[in-house]
Amino acid sequence: MDYGSKTVGVSVSDPLGITAQGIETICRKEENKLRKTCARIEELVREYGAEKLVLGFPKHMNGDIGERAEQTIKFKEMLERRTGLPVEMWDERLSSVSAERVLIENKVRREDRKKFIDKIAAVFILQSYLDSLHISREPID
Repeated sequence: MDYGSKTVGVSVSDPLGITAQGIETICRKEENKLRKTCARIEELVREYGAEKLVLGFPKHMNGDIGERAEQTIKFKEMLERRTGLPVEMWDERLSSVSAERVLIENKVRREDRKKFIDKIAAVFILQSYLDSLHISREPID
């Protein structure tokens, strides 16, 4: 997931854990109003049979943790309580930049990009996580 101030981009992996697909962007009117957001995530967890959640961790480029990252940690703790699932924090640096680049390359109009950027950033976050699992499982020659 890509947790933002008013949106959460959501993606899921295929059953084999190889590829990530974007499924939706959950929107809310106020940053701290998370009840409906969490309820929707719980619905998605049940619908897709999730066993673990991966949440983008927005570190600064130098690796420091700022206010946004601290809010993300609180969201992680809330998700763990609400879903009963482990939540893995995953470095999301440049995921939104990559998502924006993909939208531009695909000639998505500027005013339409906002609708898709968080969902696509969630795909980049999850795909990076999935790729790291497969790299760590590959035999070394």
